[in-house]
Amino acid sequence: MADTNAPQMQATLGLTGLTMNAMALIAPGAFLWLTFAIQGATGTTAPAMWFGIIIALLLCLATAVCYAEMAKLYPGTGSSYYFAEQSFLNHDKAWKYARLSKFIVGWGSHLYYWIYPGVMVGVTGVFTGFVVGTLWPNFMSASNPGPMFMMAVAILFSFGVAYIAYRGVNGSTSVNIAINVIQISALIVFSVLALGYRMNHPPGSVAFNWDASSSAAYTYQFATEKQTTNGTTTDVISRNADGTPKPMLDANGQPVPFKIDYPAKDDHGMFVSHPDAASVVGVHNWGFAFVQATVAILILVGFESVTAMGGEAKNAKRDVPIAVITSLLVQGAFCYLFEYFAANYFLNSGYPMTTASGSSAPIGDMMVIVGDAVFGAGHGRIFMLIEAITVFLALIGTTLSCMNTGARVTYAMGKDEEVPEHFGLLHSENLTPHRAIWTLATISAVIGCIAVSVPFGDAPALSDATIKALPQGFWSSFGYMGHDAMAALPNSLLTITLASNFGTFLLYMLSCVTCIVCYHNHPKFKMVRHLLIPIFGLLANLACMVFYLIGPFMGYGTPKEPLLALGIAAVWAIYGGVYFMSSSKKSGRTTLVEGRGRPTTA
Repeated sequence: MADTNAPQMQATLGLTGLTMNAMALIAPGAFLWLTFAIQGATGTTAPAMWFGIIIALLLCLATAVCYAEMAKLYPGTGSSYYFAEQSFLNHDKAWKYARLSKFIVGWGSHLYYWIYPGVMVGVTGVFTGFVVGTLWPNFMSASNPGPMFMMAVAILFSFGVAYIAYRGVNGSTSVNIAINVIQISALIVFSVLALGYRMNHPPGSVAFNWDASSSAAYTYQFATEKQTTNGTTTDVISRNADGTPKPMLDANGQPVPFKIDYPAKDDHGMFVSHPDAASVVGVHNWGFAFVQATVAILILVGFESVTAMGGEAKNAKRDVPIAVITSLLVQGAFCYLFEYFAANYFLNSGYPMTTASGSSAPIGDMMVIVGDAVFGAGHGRIFMLIEAITVFLALIGTTLSCMNTGARVTYAMGKDEEVPEHFGLLHSENLTPHRAIWTLATISAVIGCIAVSVPFGDAPALSDATIKALPQGFWSSFGYMGHDAMAALPNSLLTITLASNFGTFLLYMLSCVTCIVCYHNHPKFKMVRHLLIPIFGLLANLACMVFYLIGPFMGYGTPKEPLLALGIAAVWAIYGGVYFMSSSKKSGRTTLVEGRGRPTTA
């Protein structure tokens, strides 16, 4: 049994601290930069990117209301895991299912809370590779960093952030407050400049043409030449000895200016850009929108994280519900919708979606272009690096917040002996669930390495010419296979993202059900908040989960990644059932509660 005299968490967080911890996990500064590439890699569905966020936002708002309402009744550590237990224990007819329900919710939540930090440390590896490649292009390709380098960064970052979490929640909150202010300000600046670039460059005007190999923008059209690789002849850009693209010359021997345009599709029918603002916010196709929503959920999750900190809140019943809703509205309804509109509206013939989907950091590329346009040629890279610093801070904040949340859910299950008991221990000085934190750091490092193993698999597979042009070396090119081999493999980053998202949908769906149980026949029951909204949230989450199965077979997105993600979830569910039955048998605990109160032992 857990030691009742062990150190306990202290109530130190006010409304600001709670809100900032939740906002840090939603982190628009990190996700606009990183998830735009993942969403762009979903094939033909890219035109519906903005509206997909609307669908995901409505789903999350419905779920956020459920979390806020449950937090009013049952503030404490453990979030949805704790809510499930209390809702059933305090229900006249369903109390005997309290242990079973909380285990299902808690185990399911780990599919999200244990994979999500791994996604974050993986994309940090991608981000760092982009920055290193920008600074030292002869060592690393910014658009296509080396898998081995990204894995090394993922491991170091995972344990570095875990150390901050290990030191205590107060230090984490101070870090998150600073990060939120910096990242929101920086991304708003970029968004304004991106909108200005589009409005100041009408079709036919001279603008910048992006070159992925040199990670720079030029105001002329590129000269091309025929090149044969593995028996396939393609047009490639002609280059000078220093790697810069040669300009196409007119009859007088002068460089041909690059004139911008905003076509919807290229000659192969691939989406290129949005012809107008209405196209950015349009649905285009409801199937496209739902596929985009299944990816976009990654950028919005985190509002519920604050409910895991009820044990550290000064006034949990008042502040936690406010923090849940406020964090989602500020980051999701304002920051993301504005920033994603600006980034999508920016797309053009000089930087089309086909280029963005093949880059490790399309937002970084866009920053270089708008920086050159505003501050002068050559200065865009400096602007991008300054913005990159804020993105790195945002990555620290979102990974830190998720580790804090995930560790506390594991801690709550450890205290209840639903997972190994040592997870339910706090550090004697820092008062943090240190065993859970370091375990989560190890898991995150492993998942992060898997995520960056084939980051350009499936649809965004690199051409053989691009792979051949990479700087050669263990850190920069080892792990890249030929185009056909990469196209046949699932995109590792998208697969891990979808696995995390599947866990999110599952957890949010169960939480909506829990809210209905929580307020059923309760004296404070309200029809809209406690029945209609939870039912909408349940159906919305279920619809997105179903799309994992049927979407690819209807021609929306690619099938390998969602089916593999479903396989991961199925394995986790089976293992959970086996673990629950074996641990119950070993400890002599009954599946159903035998008396009103805490789950009993036989």
